[in-house]
Amino acid sequence: MNLSDTTNRDRRLFLASMASTAALAGSGRAIGQETEASAKSKQAAPSERLTIGIMGVNGRGAAIAKGMLETGQIDIGYICDVDSRASSRVAKLVGEKQSTLPKTPTDFREILDDTSVDALVCAAPNHWHAPATILGCTAGKHVYVEKPCSYTPAEGEMAVAAARKNNRVVQMGTQRRTWPGIVAAIDKVHGGAIGKVLYARSWYNNRRGPIGHGKQTAPPEWLDWKLWQGPAPSRPFKDNVVHYNWHWHWHWGNGEIGNNGVHALDVARWGMQVDYPSAVSVGGGKYRHDDDQETPDTMMATFNFPGGKTITWEGLSWSPLGPHDSRFGISFHGTDGSIVVRGNGYTQYDMRDKEVARGDGDAGDQDHFVDFIDAVRTGGRPNADIEIAHKSTLLCHLGNMAYRTTGSFKTDPKDGRPIDHPAANDLWSREYAKGWEPVV
Repeated sequence: MNLSDTTNRDRRLFLASMASTAALAGSGRAIGQETEASAKSKQAAPSERLTIGIMGVNGRGAAIAKGMLETGQIDIGYICDVDSRASSRVAKLVGEKQSTLPKTPTDFREILDDTSVDALVCAAPNHWHAPATILGCTAGKHVYVEKPCSYTPAEGEMAVAAARKNNRVVQMGTQRRTWPGIVAAIDKVHGGAIGKVLYARSWYNNRRGPIGHGKQTAPPEWLDWKLWQGPAPSRPFKDNVVHYNWHWHWHWGNGEIGNNGVHALDVARWGMQVDYPSAVSVGGGKYRHDDDQETPDTMMATFNFPGGKTITWEGLSWSPLGPHDSRFGISFHGTDGSIVVRGNGYTQYDMRDKEVARGDGDAGDQDHFVDFIDAVRTGGRPNADIEIAHKSTLLCHLGNMAYRTTGSFKTDPKDGRPIDHPAANDLWSREYAKGWEPVV
């Protein structure tokens, strides 16, 4: 099977895209069309249901629990969190939707030890994503991992290797890979609707406030701070890190490009049919607030690829106005026109900026969850397979590596590694807490 996501996609995605292209032709979506998720979200027989354990339910994990149950094909055996308040709250909600209460361990390794569990869901902070994925695959579990799929490029490579070595399905939570309206847009790009595509612009805008200046204190009694840190080298607890602001600290997070940029860059790379870049450059800084944030709040990243193609990403965490009146989007620019992806659909323009087509479709998580479940059952590759996930996440890492070093460097188009740049290559991997070093 050809592993390149630029030339081959799974049969389910092909069928979904054909259906969505037909439905989305012209000025809108066909009314009343049953989506892939609604068609498949039927109650499966108990013997056919998959059992999953979810790691990290303080935010995104709680939504995943709800969405997985709504597929009608999942039993949740475990709700795991180092915050006892979160695990008890979400377990209660799950228990109201299924016949049994899930177990609520603090340590996710209890999920791995249970042979009745088919899959691990990792929605813990970024520094956990790849180590949990690798351990899950090694334990024989399939894995649904939130974005980004790794904290470092080396972790991404190891996660791919672990999935392949153990023949496990690993899906990253970049749901746009399965949204019918965006599938239709990418099919147009690939089909030549706007000619030869040379450039993709992507962006994310928000109006984030300051995170303040934290103080070192004892961890709260409801938090297992040691296990929260896990594979990351231990640091004292600070009162403005948990549960979200770790994103803006290099020790645990990957900044806005890793937090939201990965969604846009993934779609851009998919549409441009490129794998690894040949050069990376970044500008910007941390400008807006006087606080503890270490990652940039203003960032412009440029990725050049072989064959004369370029992708850019602009992230403004403090200013909500984005291109095309959208806080998030991707635009593809070809020799015969452009396609702008916003929300759950697209608009196509000719070379005189005249709108010539548009379409949309259902959004949310359901199609993506069903795609993961189908891949587990059939042994196929999901739409956001770990190899696809690694290539897209790597762009985020390279952008951060450029920002944290000299602002630009050339990369090997075979694997994305910086060329003749020791400072950047020092960031390819990380130091781990003793006993948590990932092994494939």
